[in-house]
Amino acid sequence: MTATKPGVRPVIPHFSSGPCAKRPGWNLTALTDAALGRSHRAKIGKAKLKRAIDLTREVLEVPADYRIGIVPASDTGAVEMALWSLLGQRAVTMLAWESFGEGWVGDVTKELKLKDVTTLKAPYGDLPDLSKIDFKTDVVFTWNGTTSGVRVPNGDWIAADREGLTICDATSAAFAQRLDWLKLDVVTFSWQKALGGEGAHGMLILSPRAAARLESYKPAWPLPKIFRLTKGGKINEGIFQGETINTPSMLCVEDYLDTLSWAKSIGGLKATIARSDANAKAIADWVAATPWVGHLANNAEQRSNTSVCLKVVDPAVTRLSADEQASFAKTLAGLLEKEGVAYDIAYYRDAPPGLRIWCGATVETGDVKALTPWLDWAFAEAKAVLPKAA
Repeated sequence: MTATKPGVRPVIPHFSSGPCAKRPGWNLTALTDAALGRSHRAKIGKAKLKRAIDLTREVLEVPADYRIGIVPASDTGAVEMALWSLLGQRAVTMLAWESFGEGWVGDVTKELKLKDVTTLKAPYGDLPDLSKIDFKTDVVFTWNGTTSGVRVPNGDWIAADREGLTICDATSAAFAQRLDWLKLDVVTFSWQKALGGEGAHGMLILSPRAAARLESYKPAWPLPKIFRLTKGGKINEGIFQGETINTPSMLCVEDYLDTLSWAKSIGGLKATIARSDANAKAIADWVAATPWVGHLANNAEQRSNTSVCLKVVDPAVTRLSADEQASFAKTLAGLLEKEGVAYDIAYYRDAPPGLRIWCGATVETGDVKALTPWLDWAFAEAKAVLPKAA
């Protein structure tokens, strides 16, 4: 028996967790003023890059004494620039509870090969025991686990009198969750997640403490050009004024300026957080009323409001083998994509099988609500063809 298809469809079916949905009403005319064919070092190019930095500060409410730079290679490049440039002076504590945090652990232990490293881990769905952190060490963590849907709810666990630096990958938290700036020394994110911009550009935000480390400590390893933040032992201030290390895409810069202007126009950070919260609530309300599905995050306070990760809890599915459960989750995502109601919502390859639905600020709550009956439809369709239990 075929389940009846819902009568309402999401207007914009883009629920990918990166690159994410464009801001509401976006179209190509938003890029009309792009400085195409012009040098990023020309007056017009520098002005646009500086405007991107200034608007980021304004919308994200970054303290005036924190430096903001546009750097190569998306959030990955920004994080690795920080790790390679800042670590090695003191012991390091790494936190990992999903794929990307695990990746940073690999960078520090296998690539940089630092010896004095403590790694605190938790399985998908939970946070590590944050009370075990020694803040005499440098601490590296993701604010929001993009592949598990688990976030730190706030920065209260970070010592105000810490001796080490805190290095925070905030790529799926920026503009959706309130970051505790005074507890953070390095913050990174990328345009294509936070506000639905385009890929390949990262943002690196440094506290005065991080800046002081750059000027007082030189790593033992060589730094490639795209990682170099100092010149002659001093911070290269040009990077934080829009003089990028390498050539940015001025088309992408224009797109980022457009989405920042949109965020400012709707009320800034308070509004973008509220939109993300409303989207996540629409999913949570549906989950609470739906017996076949649950959140991957075990603690409601730690649930992401951007990368919402779901697991199938119906006994007809949980009795299956791991490979069969993975196949079932992929079937769900495939059915929804075929119908054109949700693109790219399968779980991340390293995560437990399920669905991952982006609920960041550029997604409309009406589209999230319109998606939920389609999730029920896809589940009914996929379950109907499962072999019956013996």
